[in-house]
Amino acid sequence: MDIQTGQVVRPLSAMESMERQLSCPICLDMFTKPVVILPCQHNLCRGCANDLYESRNPYHYSGGTFRCPTCRFEVVLDRHGVFGLQRNLLVENIIDIYKQQQESKAGDGPDGEDAPLKDTDAKQPRCSEHEEERINIFCITCQTPTCSLCKVFGQHKDCEVSPLHAVYQKQKGELRSAVELLAAANACIQATMAQMDDTCALIQENGELQRRRLGESFDLLFAILEERKGELLERVSGEERDKVSVLRALTETYKQQLQLGVQLQERLTQSLQANGAAEFLLAAKQLQEEARQAASGAAALQRPEPGYESMEHLSVDTSQAEALLAVMDFRHGGEEAARDADRD
Repeated sequence: MDIQTGQVVRPLSAMESMERQLSCPICLDMFTKPVVILPCQHNLCRGCANDLYESRNPYHYSGGTFRCPTCRFEVVLDRHGVFGLQRNLLVENIIDIYKQQQESKAGDGPDGEDAPLKDTDAKQPRCSEHEEERINIFCITCQTPTCSLCKVFGQHKDCEVSPLHAVYQKQKGELRSAVELLAAANACIQATMAQMDDTCALIQENGELQRRRLGESFDLLFAILEERKGELLERVSGEERDKVSVLRALTETYKQQLQLGVQLQERLTQSLQANGAAEFLLAAKQLQEEARQAASGAAALQRPEPGYESMEHLSVDTSQAEALLAVMDFRHGGEEAARDADRD
């Protein structure tokens, strides 16, 4: 191994840039046919789009809503779901042409690998101990970039070292995995936030329904029921406010987590695009730790319990006798009062 050779990352080629443009924002891999196009002109793998659609619309036999993961534009789909969306044959043809070109280039280099990159970065960081030497190797023992003279004569002469580019590629792959994990966590947050928005609307609709039912019941009972009517309406509105308040506060927490996740994702993406290997390695570990902590924080966020939006326990049964009107309560309370009256 020649420890005098340092390597840096070359800029993205035209084919690599095209591969990024042909990547699905859900699975982060190249589009898998068939490719569907949304009304907002963004493309998705139909399989990925269907998985996201079914997770948000478990009962989609008569249609449902779908939110674009790129721009969050909401689409209303019929009973066919994402299978009713138009295929983007142009993108599919471009993917076929791209794959054919990649296969034709597979044997260009030895063992199908790219040729080693030349060190053309004049701004590569210098060693703090040997100012004329560039940082071109990585000390495995000390986990830090260093220069060749440090290995031969300096503090790393008894350490195990590796070419800078090899360690750079490995840690870049690990950081890319962290970015993918964080993107998946952010997508999960977005889906959960959308579900909570829908739940808030459903709670408000249910609250309005219960208020209407109570109004219709108490309007028939007049004087003695008016006082109880106000009390029960307040209980419905109070529970509605409490539940919506809890979900709004939880939504705010999700928004904050999402903002942190998006900002960190942008930082990680910018780091991945950096040309300087040593500069990247100096910050890679910290960025990976921040990404893991952000993903763990997203997974630990509290979610509302199933059925949290239900308010059926606030229904009123107006078929009780006039003797029970003075102590009338919501359905369960009315049944207990009826049993007490029977015992008396």
